[in-house]
Amino acid sequence: MIEYIKGEITEITPATVTLETSGGVGYLLNISLNTYTAIQNKAQVRLYVHEAIREDAWVLFGFATKEERELFLQLITVSGIGGNTARMILSALSPKELCDVIATGNDKLLKTVKGIGLKTAQRIIVDLKDKIKTLPSAAGMAGVGGELPLAGVGAANAVMDEAVSALTMLGFPAAASQKVVMGILKEEPSAPVEMVIKVALKRL
Repeated sequence: MIEYIKGEITEITPATVTLETSGGVGYLLNISLNTYTAIQNKAQVRLYVHEAIREDAWVLFGFATKEERELFLQLITVSGIGGNTARMILSALSPKELCDVIATGNDKLLKTVKGIGLKTAQRIIVDLKDKIKTLPSAAGMAGVGGELPLAGVGAANAVMDEAVSALTMLGFPAAASQKVVMGILKEEPSAPVEMVIKVALKRL
């Protein structure tokens, strides 16, 4: 079992990162938007890992903190929640926000996440409410997510391309993603890619 991978970032998008280790091996990890925000400006990082081993694939998920990984592991224990859906939830909500949503039973906010209906949102809350109490405090989970820096206006096209690419990797149709992203950037031309994707996840 892989606990973490430490290496140099050779490629990064809001949905994936490739880490090259000292042995010259490059590992592709699926990441949430929260982890992307935490590591995007770093050269070398250590990501905590969850291995999803199936008959047809070996998929690695990477997390900037152990707390985010623990939330991911709790989410995938809920019936109907797979790795990609858990990553979607952790891209739409920061770890602290998710803990607050579950602790307060806010199913209305949780079901704004794409692919999460009311019944699934309620199931997540019922299944995880007691388990969340055993996790580290919310204050300790505030290391990712939070305030986002603003990008320059001239970077709008690059932001659009990166946001559409990330949404496509998350499973959304390219045409629909582009339409939504263009609308968001029309409203907020200087929005950074993380913010654009967070808003898009609620609109798609």
